Amino acid sequence: MTVGTIFARRSCSVLAVLLGLALPSVTQAQSGVTGKSFVEDFDKIDPAVWYISDGWNNGSHQNCNWSKTQVKVESGMLKLGFAEGKTGDRNYACGEIQTKARFGYGTYEVRMKSATGSGLNSAFFSYIGPTDKKPWDEIDFEVLGKNTSEVQVNQYINGKGGNEKLIPVAGGADKGFNDYAFIWEENRLRYFVNGKLVQDVTDKAKIPTNAQKIFLSLWGTDTLKQWMGPFSYAGPYSLTVDRVAFTALGETCRFPNSVLCKLN
Repeated sequence: MTVGTIFARRSCSVLAVLLGLALPSVTQAQSGVTGKSFVEDFDKIDPAVWYISDGWNNGSHQNCNWSKTQVKVESGMLKLGFAEGKTGDRNYACGEIQTKARFGYGTYEVRMKSATGSGLNSAFFSYIGPTDKKPWDEIDFEVLGKNTSEVQVNQYINGKGGNEKLIPVAGGADKGFNDYAFIWEENRLRYFVNGKLVQDVTDKAKIPTNAQKIFLSLWGTDTLKQWMGPFSYAGPYSLTVDRVAFTALGETCRFPNSVLCKLN
């Protein structure tokens, strides 16, 4: 983690003004926010920070149950698995972690290598919903295993989606590590792939407002064939995550390869 001094932060801001660079704007405090800026390098899974989904699924569309057996840390990497094995009413087990805290406007970043395989979804996203007694708001990066040459971005506002866009990933999302980031502001939502701006949303009606948890997950389906492709097990499969980070709006970048360092 790289944290600048107060002098460096002030100098960066002044320089940005002089050069006409656009820093993310600072907005009023967002209700429901409980999390602070962090960089997670996965030396371990801190139970005070992360909740491991275990023993259920998200609905009939999902052909696996979340299982703690599919969540591991190896050599400073988070491994989320998908494997054959009876788990409750499902024939497969899959992995997901989520933050316990809720986060608001700011920069969300992940460095990950997706799984390969039709019918699979490797996801990095923020979410809040009815189980949290809040409206369904969500901001997504999803790599569909049927075509790992692209990543899908999308957002939901009070349960309404329909904002999908497919973005090319040079070399393939499953062949090496790629950086995905979004900068969420009250009046703007920007998506980045490997530091490049790929989607810029300025219609406020299409920007979520509620503080959300951060999720990483790998799951599959037998039924959503049109979207995720037909499923045929040839696993086990793995989504590998090198780093995930959140930087609150108005704060400077926290590690050298952050998209915020490039913007500032």
